[in-house]
Amino acid sequence: MMKTILYATDYSQNSVAALKLAHLMTKKFDAKLFVMHVFDIPLTLSTVSISHLKKEKRLLIENKSKLKEFCKEHLGDTWEGGDINFIVEENVSVVQTILKKATELEIDLIVLGAKGISAVKQFFMGSATTALIKKAPCAVLAVPVMFTLENFQSMVYATDFEQADIFAINRLVEIAKKFNSKISIVHISTSAEYAGDQQMEWFKEMLYQKVTYDKMEFDLIFDDDIFEGLNRYLENAHASIFAMLERKDNSFSQRFLQEDKVKKMVSATTIPLISFNIGGL
Repeated sequence: MMKTILYATDYSQNSVAALKLAHLMTKKFDAKLFVMHVFDIPLTLSTVSISHLKKEKRLLIENKSKLKEFCKEHLGDTWEGGDINFIVEENVSVVQTILKKATELEIDLIVLGAKGISAVKQFFMGSATTALIKKAPCAVLAVPVMFTLENFQSMVYATDFEQADIFAINRLVEIAKKFNSKISIVHISTSAEYAGDQQMEWFKEMLYQKVTYDKMEFDLIFDDDIFEGLNRYLENAHASIFAMLERKDNSFSQRFLQEDKVKKMVSATTIPLISFNIGGL
């Protein structure tokens, strides 16, 4: 069950949609929300000087106030009275600071903006979001700037027929139940792949032994261009969220990354991406 959510922001417009979704998830799960900002003071020869320490203390206070104002501006009065905790840290590495806090606070979900056109695109283009997805001890939800809140009627999970997928889908089901969403489990099969239909039947049987949810459906798509095939499927399914498992080797994502053209493509997808890290399941 999701008990703790960490939302990280740089105060930019790119992170507003992520804040709203993090707040909604907090209410749905009756969870504790941590709102976080990481800032950096440029290094000088007198880094450990008294003036530096005073400046750090002043910036910590200013940023905590700014965080509260940011929430009030974009959430209105709805944020007050909720279980929200504000965290401000000074560190040169935003990613490492978020990862450290996520571990210390036993966070179940990290939410942040995917600075760009799409969560799916940003995942492949490389960013702080990508680094968090690869290293986080928990699930990461990347929210595109253009995303608007909705009821998540349709969730899509991309599977590579691995045992770990079953645990990730079980986590996704927890979220789907809160929104009464349908989950479409899809596998993109290329002409080079052997017996994708048989693998799908085996996977369904394994999944039903571990996961109980009556709003799951399965699709096997044949397309040699995996990236294009996936984006067409997401569009046709009117997907509200795209979910996948981050694996270290032989991953669904690695199959995309092997193609250089992926990095040049601009996906039309404007939906959030939730990635379940195999180490955090």
